[in-house]
Amino acid sequence: MDHPAAAGGRPVVTCEGLVKVFGDVRAVDDVTLAVHEGELLALLGPSGCGKTTFLRLVAGFERPDNGRIELAGTEVAGPGRHVPPERRHVGVVFQDYALFPHLNVAANVGYGVRDRSTRADRVQAVLDMVGLTAVADRYPHELSGGQQQRVALARALAPEPAIVLLDEPFSNLDAALRVEVRNEVRTILKRAGATAVLVTHDQEEALSLADRVAVMRAGRVLQVGTAQVIYERPADPFVAAFVGDADLLWGEVGHDGVATPIGILQTSAPLASHGTNGGERALVVVRAETVRLRLDGSGPAVVRRRTFYGHDQVIEVELDTGEVIRCRMGPGRAFEPGDRVRVSVTEPVVAFPASALA
Repeated sequence: MDHPAAAGGRPVVTCEGLVKVFGDVRAVDDVTLAVHEGELLALLGPSGCGKTTFLRLVAGFERPDNGRIELAGTEVAGPGRHVPPERRHVGVVFQDYALFPHLNVAANVGYGVRDRSTRADRVQAVLDMVGLTAVADRYPHELSGGQQQRVALARALAPEPAIVLLDEPFSNLDAALRVEVRNEVRTILKRAGATAVLVTHDQEEALSLADRVAVMRAGRVLQVGTAQVIYERPADPFVAAFVGDADLLWGEVGHDGVATPIGILQTSAPLASHGTNGGERALVVVRAETVRLRLDGSGPAVVRRRTFYGHDQVIEVELDTGEVIRCRMGPGRAFEPGDRVRVSVTEPVVAFPASALA
């Protein structure tokens, strides 16, 4: 089920047919997307796929070459129209935070609040919200990375913008702090009732934080949905492989499933058998957490690598046919490189018929 905001909330941002070209590169290629009131939408994709360019188009830092953008019911970009960033009522949290080094925390937060009569009260309210009241008089260089992140978020929220745009906001934090701060950021955004778009290349970040996820590749949005829908029902093989640990195997569709190098796999949705030679080929998505291994000296696969993460591990095996499959399992040391194994899959797989990929 979609998040309530996504299903029925008022659209705060509506983009239709957005195009932005740099030289020979279509950085944003015919993107149509809506962000709803109170929603946190993650824009997820590899580096260079157009995520940040899309954010800059919404903020007004770039002009689209085609298409239109509507913010809170008002067109801000379209044929012959471009409302500048300072008039769009958008809050932005940059990758490097972009705090003013010569201003203390309170002054940074209050910078965008234009009404002087309410500025002090608004700054105090936002500092309370983000838990920074005790450091209001400090300067950015006196703060930890997590505190700087919260100052940047508070500054974006203080003018009560229609939408908050966050561009890779956790990339400068170490791994342990990143998890803590991103949970804080979600809590703060929800407490504020803010509508937000988060740009990230980190799938774990997108899946754990967002109400909905939009997956981008080469300037295009391939799929939009809740994290669970994106994970369980990917729209194409790229989305399947990019979101989560997944390996792709070719097989042949039959009446009892898809015949693959690791056996006949059941599919999560029915597939019809086609073709004159017994069945159509299909590409199946094998999730690492559904793979099971069994030691067998005559098994059709050999363990090539074991990567230990503490809470779990990933065992990489190579089939005699050349394909590589990963298995995510608990931390117990059960397999070593060189072990021969049999491979099985515990759950139905997503499959894409070859005819649908043409």
